[in-house]
Parts: sequence; structure tokens; C-alpha cells
Amino acid sequence: MPFPESFLQELKLRNDIGDVISSYVNLKRKGRNLVGLCPFHGEKTPSFTVYTETESFYCFGCGAGGDVISFIMKIENLDYTDAVKFLAQRAGLEMPENTYDDSMSKLRKRIFEANREAARFYHSNLTSQSGKIGLDYFHSRALSDRTIRHFGLGFALPDRYSLCNHLHSKGFTDNEIVAANLAFKSRRGNGIYDRFSNRVMFPIIDLRGNVIAFGGRIMTDEKPKYLNTSDTLVFKKSENLFSLNNAKNSGSRTLILCEGYMDVIAVNQAGITNAVATLGTALTNEQAVLMKRYADEVVICYDSDEAGQKATARAIPILRNAGLLVRVLTIPNGKDPDEFIKSKGLDGAAAFKAQLEKSGNDVDYRLQKLKQNFNLETSDGKVAYLEAAAKIVATISSPIERDVYSSKISNEFQIEKAAFVQQINSFERRNRRDFNKKEARRIRAELSGKNDKINADHYKKPRSSSAEESLVVYLINNPDSADYISDNIKSEQFQNSLMKRYFEYFLAREENGLPPLTSVTADFSGDEASKLYQMLSKHSSIASTRQALDEYINVINEESQKLSNDDIASMSGEDINEYLKKLRDNKK
Repeated sequence: MPFPESFLQELKLRNDIGDVISSYVNLKRKGRNLVGLCPFHGEKTPSFTVYTETESFYCFGCGAGGDVISFIMKIENLDYTDAVKFLAQRAGLEMPENTYDDSMSKLRKRIFEANREAARFYHSNLTSQSGKIGLDYFHSRALSDRTIRHFGLGFALPDRYSLCNHLHSKGFTDNEIVAANLAFKSRRGNGIYDRFSNRVMFPIIDLRGNVIAFGGRIMTDEKPKYLNTSDTLVFKKSENLFSLNNAKNSGSRTLILCEGYMDVIAVNQAGITNAVATLGTALTNEQAVLMKRYADEVVICYDSDEAGQKATARAIPILRNAGLLVRVLTIPNGKDPDEFIKSKGLDGAAAFKAQLEKSGNDVDYRLQKLKQNFNLETSDGKVAYLEAAAKIVATISSPIERDVYSSKISNEFQIEKAAFVQQINSFERRNRRDFNKKEARRIRAELSGKNDKINADHYKKPRSSSAEESLVVYLINNPDSADYISDNIKSEQFQNSLMKRYFEYFLAREENGLPPLTSVTADFSGDEASKLYQMLSKHSSIASTRQALDEYINVINEESQKLSNDDIASMSGEDINEYLKKLRDNKK
């Protein structure tokens, strides 16, 4: 056990889960519980519940669940030990000495330190003769020395051992350098070599100021053009944004979403500091939810080429689903922000700000793009456009916004608004039916356990698994029943391996007089802990009666006596008859 039970109990007592989560999520009371919009996925209807009685949380939308420690782990991107330290510091609680394994925490710390030292090394290369090519490249892109320093830009030398040698001289081991994804192990087994070489370097910095990763750009036409750090203990590219550490201090609740590092830097140099970019991937739901923490509105500022337009169309629903207002900035003449600002010379900053102010919302953008697909001079073209426009307006959730666009489009094409609204309502009903069908399929799949990778045995043995799940929840909620349960059922009778582990774990805790849920986050994986809290949430409204307990026990006993098809195939006819008689007798 990483921490003493008494310490963890005191930690949770001083960090009320409702108070902690309320500092990240707007919660409202609903009966005994608290509800709000989930901070881990985009949603418009609250599905995130905080159970104050069990000091736990669960999201019915994305399946995230756990206690106050696992919440901090997930939202602050910390490991278990660092999350405990975070909460201890919050509560003014002294950490216990020499009683816990902090090896993972120490490795994370070394990765941060290695990244910081690598950033310094890359930046210092720009002033060396070998790295002058990198500095010349940045200057050719019209970046000032001040901007280069502000973003900590650098250069990875062509020598594939230069960074490794430097980090070795600073006391870092091969394992630490590889864990930071700053180097690869040689296939020949004779050491490690640099991941990045002959590239200008962009350090990626988290919200606490830690260097967590790098992006490297080649200065020739070779592929790949950009090379990014792979996921590590301190970095997940799908959950971070370039320059969010700068944008969050801009004083604005609007973020400008650019396509790449250079666009963000050019916009910043123009005096607009609320720009961010994704990290070599398309926009993810996690990144949209992260933006929602620091913004109410996002202006998409992607390139105007075909790829940029496709990326814009994909990003709009992701941002909207996260609860963000969306505008789209279209740069004239197909330029990207960096090119546009440079093309205007000294007036670049003012020109970009003017374009920013003119940017329309995403509905206007989509309707305008739609017009390019139809010949509006013909009746057929107008009808086709209006039907397609009605589909777009039908996706708008706000009745007021929908009414505004209904009026605007009807007036523009001189048609009866009632007819256009009727078409919108038809598409909305279709969308609702499609959503309900998808949701029904999702619920059926969830109930069957077919797609449950954490609890795969449920789909194979649904009856016994359901009874075992209910029994585990009963044991957690009624620890005084442990003796009765252990007298009537044994863990060997469990057919679901995960439920068996839960059962043995909580039975042992009761025998040792320990509270059931205190150390779940430490003793199970994140997914296994979430599954447990999902079970507790699902059974929260089910009465815990002795009659129900006996039913669970009876089902487990019955199912444990059933033989598999392979067992039956190897039995004689006499053995099969005796086995069937035994099953009939058990049901009497």
C-alpha cells in the first residue's frame, strides 16, 4: 500500500470532494448529490454526478469515475503520488515519510527535468556556429529575437548523439532520456541516439510552466515536415495545446485556434496572445473540453486550402459539443495567418485584427460555403440549397438562434418562413430519431458488456457476472454482511475474473477492519477503478435487502455448478444425466 490508511482517510476528510470538484466544475445540487457538465468530455446536458455520501464521482456520458484523488489525477494530469501530494498541500497536510513508493513520481520529475535541459540545449544551439542555420530560418520567417526567446525556440543539431551526450553530462540515464522520448534505443543494443536532428525546435509547455514535449520542423522538403514527441508519462498530445500557457493569461475568454506552431507564434508577435494550436493531430474532444476551461468562444483560424476547410468542418461540431461558441476566420487569398501578417508588412498586426473582428460565426460560415455547391440562379439549385441549409439550421440547439437563421434565410430567398421552419422541424425529428437509435444501440451494447474491454467476462457469462457485480456492491455498502457472505459463497465460485478480484479485495479489507473504498485508486488501474464506481452508481438506487443478497448468492451458486460445453462433450451419457438431475434438484 503506497500510503497509510489513516493518512488517506485524513486527506479525503480535509479535501471534501464536492469542494474540490467545484473549483473546476459548476455543480448544482440534485437531491443528495451534485451534478454538472463533465470536465472530461464535451456535453450540453449534465451527466457528471458527485456522490457526497460515498465521496465519489461518476460520469454517465464518458464513464470517468473515482474518488477525489482520481479526479485530481485526471484533470491535472498527475500520477497517483503527485495527486496525493497536490491534495495534501491544498489541505495543509504533512506527507508521511518513507512509507510510500514514489518511483513513478520521481521518474515523472526526471522527465520534466530532462525536457527542461533539452529545451535549454536546443535554444543555446541557435547561438552556435553549428546551429546558425536554425536561427537564420527563424529570421527568414520574420521572427524577432525577442519572440524566439519568449517561445524558447531552438535547433536540434545534425549530430544524432549531441543531445544524448549533453544530457549524460548532466547526470541523466539512458532510461530517463528514452522515457522522455528525447531518444531511441539503438537496434544494435549499443546505446541511444537523439530523436530529433537537423530540425528547428518548438518546446511545448504545460499550464504549470513545465516543458512536456517538443515539435521539430525540418527545413527542407523532406518528410515528415513536423516530428512531435510521442506520448510519455507527462505528455498526451490529444490532451494538450501549444501555447495555452500563454493564452490563458491573455485576459480574454476567446481563443484563436490555429493550424500550426508558426501561425500561433506569428499571431503572438502581432500582439494577439490568445492563440493556440493542436499538436500534430486533428482537434480532439479532450482538447475542446480543455479550451472550455479557459474560454467561452473559439475562433477557428485554419488555412484556407482544401485540407484546412475539411479540418474546419470537422472542428466545428467538436467545439460546439464542448459548449463553446464558434466563429470562423477566413484569411483572404488562401493564405495562412503567418503568410497574411507578413504580406501586410508593418500593417500586418492591424490587418489581422480587422479580419478577426469581421469573422462570422460557424453557422454563417457553413451556409456561405454551402452556396458554392449550388447554382442559385436556377429553381432546382435554390431548392437544393434551402434543403441543405435547413439541415444545418436543424442542428442548432438554441431555439432563438434557430429562429434568427430561419428568418434570415427565408427573407434572403423570399420564401414563406413557415415552409422553411417545417423543413427544419422535419430534419430535427430525423436527427432525434437517429440519435435515439444510436443511443439505444449504445445502451444495449453497454448492458450486454460486448464492448467492455475491462470486464470482458460479463459478455461471456452475463447472468453470473450480474449477480457477482451486485454482490460486490452489496458487500461494499454493507460491510457488516461480510461473515454471512463468506459463509455462503467462496471466491472460487466467481466466473468473472474482475468481480472475483473485487470480491477478494473488499472481503479482505473488511476482515482487517479497513474502510472499503479508501485505497481503490491506488490498488486498481484507472479503468478498473472507474468500472467499480460505475457499478456503485448503477446500483445507488437499488435497495440493499437480505432477500436481494440471497438471490445474488443463489444465482452464483447455480451458475458455478454449470459445466462448460467442453466439459459436457467429454462426459459419458450417464454422467450427463446425473448432471442434469443435479441442476433440476437445485431449482426446486
